[in-house]
Amino acid sequence: MSELTTVYRPVGHGELEFVRANGFREFPPRLPGQPFFYPVLNEEYAIQIARDWNTRDEFSGFAGYVLRSRVRTNFLSGYQQHIVGDTHHAEYWIPAADLLRLNENIVGTIRRAPRVSR
Repeated sequence: MSELTTVYRPVGHGELEFVRANGFREFPPRLPGQPFFYPVLNEEYAIQIARDWNTRDEFSGFAGYVLRSRVRTNFLSGYQQHIVGDTHHAEYWIPAADLLRLNENIVGTIRRAPRVSR
């Protein structure tokens, strides 16, 4: 069995509904103008984004959620981790063209944490 890495994804209402409609097995394609998919490496950072950004964003439905998935580590090893603030603000920058491959490397289902409130 291959090694797995847990990643987190802060999402708004629309992205959560896509994931739910697809059996909690895949993330939606990126929209035009969204060249990267950004899974983050710890739940604390994902909660911060969902609470501070998603709940204030009309496009997110003013709702923030945190999704957790397990991804094959050998797939993620092809991407560099980026620190985008404090040391716990770690994330991968997966090109939009590679999102289908990321979805294929999710093991099991994507899980949802409780809704994040402001």
